[in-house]
Amino acid sequence: MPRLTLPQTHRLVTETLMRCRTSGPNAEAVADALVAAEEVGQAGHGLRRVPSYAAQALSGKVDGHATPVTRQGRPGLLTVDACHGFAYPAIDLAVNWLTTAAPQQGIAVAGITRSHHCGVAGVTVERLADAGLVGIMFANSPAAMAPWGGRRALFGTNPIAFAAPRPDGHPAIVVDVSLSKVARGKIMAAEQRGDMIPAGWALDAEGQETTDPKDALAGTMVPMGDAKGTALALMVELLSAGLVGAHFGYEASSFFSAEGPAPGVGQMILAIDPAAFAGPGGDQGQGSAAALGRIDELAKAIEAESGARVPGTRRAELKRQAAAEGISVDDALLSEIEAFGRRDSA
Repeated sequence: MPRLTLPQTHRLVTETLMRCRTSGPNAEAVADALVAAEEVGQAGHGLRRVPSYAAQALSGKVDGHATPVTRQGRPGLLTVDACHGFAYPAIDLAVNWLTTAAPQQGIAVAGITRSHHCGVAGVTVERLADAGLVGIMFANSPAAMAPWGGRRALFGTNPIAFAAPRPDGHPAIVVDVSLSKVARGKIMAAEQRGDMIPAGWALDAEGQETTDPKDALAGTMVPMGDAKGTALALMVELLSAGLVGAHFGYEASSFFSAEGPAPGVGQMILAIDPAAFAGPGGDQGQGSAAALGRIDELAKAIEAESGARVPGTRRAELKRQAAAEGISVDDALLSEIEAFGRRDSA
């Protein structure tokens, strides 16, 4: 199984998408996100997404040449229209604005509409934590889960991500959860490898438990925490789609298929400046130090527990490993990626 360095992986994604009706800047933004996913061990949101992304760019389901448009309706609020392009250029605009607006306002929020698959939400909020901010992200996705007690898929697997900075060079705390028992990308990856999936992950179209990834992708995901998971999924649908005017999960087309209209989903990203909470004497600088100190205090209490680990710690180690050893990619996937766009230009 070949291994690619991070720059080689980035170049592979960029060049493939540029052959598939995608502009250079957009291809670069997608490559940044997919490489970041591979770095933190989320292969289902990494190179394995390239075939579906490339196919959708070629079919026009995603506009590879779209330029996101922003509108600032209030001082602390930004709306980004992804214009049915890839999500990542829109996310980059949102994150760049948030890192400036949140320190000025204390809190800022960006809503993204007419968007696409947002990849690993934890990567996005970690960028905010690296800028000294607390980040929260909600994203909806095409319907994959039924409301508790129902059978029709209405909600996406709808990730929620949170990140907070720590002082003294410690890795940021990063929480990234999908509201299904497992991320749908894991089932897609199993289907691509020809593997079965564990029982309890998904139901087939008839509502029966299945270990066949093809049947799972045609059926529904099992929610995390049963009814609690679907209640949270409803919350995410309202925040990331209802408020910003994006498609709800049941209105969105598949992230995997090249057929059909654009998915048109949404994302909402919040950033909070710890310095906005003044210290005991009213000094904001003291507030920042006090807030970061309290974050670190809880993190250290977790670390003091035998066998416990602060969420985000493993990501830092995986990044170091990927930088040193590169990324493993199976021959079939690599051949499939390298072939995209060449047939069409021949």
